[in-house]
Amino acid sequence: MSAKRQKQANQADRGGRPLRQREPWLHIAKRPEMSKKRGSLLKGASILLAVAVGGLFMLALGYNPVTLYLTIITGALGNAESWRMTIRLMIPLVISSLAVCLAFKMRFWNIGAEGQIIMGAVFATYFALYHTDWPRPLLLAVMFIAGAVGGALWGLLPAFFKARFNTNETLFTLMLNYIALNVIVYFRDGPWKDPGSSGFPKIARFDKVVQLPKLAGIQAGWLIALILVVLVFVYLKYSKHGYEIKVVGASQATARYAGMNVRRIILRTMAISGALAGIAGMVQAAGSDMTLAESVAGGVGFTAIIVAWLSNLNPFGIALAAFFFSVLEKGSSVMRSSYNLSAEFAAVLQGIILFCVLGGEFFLRYRLVRRSAPRHQEAEAAEAKEEA
Repeated sequence: MSAKRQKQANQADRGGRPLRQREPWLHIAKRPEMSKKRGSLLKGASILLAVAVGGLFMLALGYNPVTLYLTIITGALGNAESWRMTIRLMIPLVISSLAVCLAFKMRFWNIGAEGQIIMGAVFATYFALYHTDWPRPLLLAVMFIAGAVGGALWGLLPAFFKARFNTNETLFTLMLNYIALNVIVYFRDGPWKDPGSSGFPKIARFDKVVQLPKLAGIQAGWLIALILVVLVFVYLKYSKHGYEIKVVGASQATARYAGMNVRRIILRTMAISGALAGIAGMVQAAGSDMTLAESVAGGVGFTAIIVAWLSNLNPFGIALAAFFFSVLEKGSSVMRSSYNLSAEFAAVLQGIILFCVLGGEFFLRYRLVRRSAPRHQEAEAAEAKEEA
């Protein structure tokens, strides 16, 4: 639109009536609440579309879609070992998704779960390296608490500045991720450097006394994750604090009018959110990695954002969505190695599937509205008259 036409659109005519502005040909509108049956059908259709589009991608590159899809499923769930590896991937994803779920319920855009996971692992690592003489139950309990404290402190930083100065929490939490990552680099190259390492510096592996016990052949983190799913569900649905989180998320002005201390709620919720992410870091370091490395978070904090939204911020839905993601991740790695495929092939396939599934979630909430023909013609005629 020219500058002259834009100026005319922003002015009023002599009668004080605003001039007609051109409407977009297509725009997004909020969809009225959809029935559960129709919503389930739309979700099922998005999954089928994801499978179909992924299959077309495989065909275009000369592979049999049925064979590759079966490889993904059997690679993730085909035997007991595959199940164990899939659940192992699922554990930190579930816990960190619960963490961002709490913040998102409050409309606090916590993009810093990655950093909170790292700081939880860092705090727990101190006790894993220097207090192995403690009784194992006491040491694991202290590491658990330390991980929660580390994540909570890292979550409180952006919460404090948001509550006090109304800073942008999205950028703040995102930048803290990189600071946390470099905290690991500092300890790896400095105070906690393994003197016995040759070549690249690293932090020493944890003693066996530090390792989380195994249940059903899998580290006990899966039990911790399930317990946290139930606790977060009860906290959000049945507690006063959970109700306050929902009110603040709906409208801070309404919360203040109702006598709620919004600043306190923001600080408290982000402390809990960060603590959950810190627990995920402790579980990953002491249950799977048995050391502290730069890959302790491994992108889980970002994937947790997608999982939380796919589940509509429902804790039990988070468990299901995290299982789906873990199956896709584990199965894709098996497919890649079985057929000597590139990492990019598996990444593109995962992206196609996730894009279609997320697209289905989008159309559950919104719809595309096309400008009606009569109104379009009327607007065009008005513009032609103005130009004349």
